Amino acid sequence: MRRDDLARSTSFRLALTFGALFFGAFVLTGFVVYQLIKLDMYRQHDQAVRQTFLSLAGTYEDDRTDFLDAVRVDIQATRKHNKIYLAIADDGSRLAGNIPLVDVPNGWSTLPAASLGSRSDFEYRIFAGPVRDTRLIVGESYRDIENLEDLTLGSLAWTSILVLVLSVAGGALIATRAERRLQAVRETMGRIAQGDLAARIPLHGKGDDIALLSHEINLALGRLQSNVEGMRQVSTDIAHDLKTPLNRLGISLEEVRRKLARGQSAEDEINAADAEVQQINGTFEALLRIAQIESGARRARFEPLDLNEVIEAVGELFGGAIEDAGMSVVIDVPGNRCTMEGDRQLLMQLFSNLVENVLRHCPKGTHVRLFAKMIGNTIISGVEDNGSGIPPDEREKVFQRLYRLERSRTSPGTGLGLSLVRAIADIHEAHVTLDDAQPGLSVKVIFPRVQSSRNSR
Repeated sequence: MRRDDLARSTSFRLALTFGALFFGAFVLTGFVVYQLIKLDMYRQHDQAVRQTFLSLAGTYEDDRTDFLDAVRVDIQATRKHNKIYLAIADDGSRLAGNIPLVDVPNGWSTLPAASLGSRSDFEYRIFAGPVRDTRLIVGESYRDIENLEDLTLGSLAWTSILVLVLSVAGGALIATRAERRLQAVRETMGRIAQGDLAARIPLHGKGDDIALLSHEINLALGRLQSNVEGMRQVSTDIAHDLKTPLNRLGISLEEVRRKLARGQSAEDEINAADAEVQQINGTFEALLRIAQIESGARRARFEPLDLNEVIEAVGELFGGAIEDAGMSVVIDVPGNRCTMEGDRQLLMQLFSNLVENVLRHCPKGTHVRLFAKMIGNTIISGVEDNGSGIPPDEREKVFQRLYRLERSRTSPGTGLGLSLVRAIADIHEAHVTLDDAQPGLSVKVIFPRVQSSRNSR
């Protein structure tokens, strides 16, 4: 990655922003701590000067000999003129001290070293006051404090530079890693844009936000690939399945034209053409209905319902047709309500399609069972027959649009019945399975979300 690309990346800018905030917080915190320490050192410095003054004043008893001796001892112990002492008699004469006579008021004063006869650049903190018939001046330079201040400020400056460098370097490292992962996303989307629908984003990290986003994008790409391939397959199937009826329609119309030209009746050909038109129209209506259902537009019509009532209504609706076809039917539903959220009309369509498949493809004498049962919070429903069934390797293919078994191609139908069943099941978040009924076929529709009966009122 080029440096200008890195500088423009959002991740680097965010990392740099947080680094700057951290750097600012560090400097502000260091400054506050420095000021607090400085104030405490000056306070302790004043306490030390005051304590020295009181200690010396405590040595003054009957006469000032011991007092002056104590002052001289402290002067001898002083190194580098760090402390100053001055004892002055009532007449203003100098009794003892290591500085020339100075005129300072009683109490606290701060004087430069030059005014006290010192060549240093440090200031002195001075306390002056009377000790019986003598005036005592005691002071101490700010040398140690100012040296410590310089050391602290220098350390703070170098530490701030180090923090700033680490913040920028850390931000660049974090941004580089994030940008590499985002680059993988961009490359994958570029491959998708060029038609490689099988491209997927490589997953890295341990469940962080980019990994979760990549996972969701991969799921969306999987659905996109499935939809596009489904549309491509549907287009191919439509072209394949409608080619024959359109050819037959053209032949019928040509025959109608010839017969009319000869003055003959063309009623049979017109009826055949009308049947072909109705078949083609039914195919497109089924495709449009599937598209409408898959769009989720019907979800707004969901309401609490009893699935038992839906199955019983379908059984009653097809009861006569089943008997006319020489078959028998039984409705097997539990006594308690199978309450769920759904679209009653779509569910009627789902079970009607399953029964119509039995009527269309099973021989006389077939026994049909419409059933529903509850297991925990799951409803297992469906249609079962003892007909010829579907080979195991064909059971998933029959859900494809316009797909028909070879033995079923001579029977009427569009090949969209089970596709519509799956679309209705999907919008209800249900799962459809085809199982061997030994003999025959058992189509199960499993609804995982059951509402309490209280919600259905």
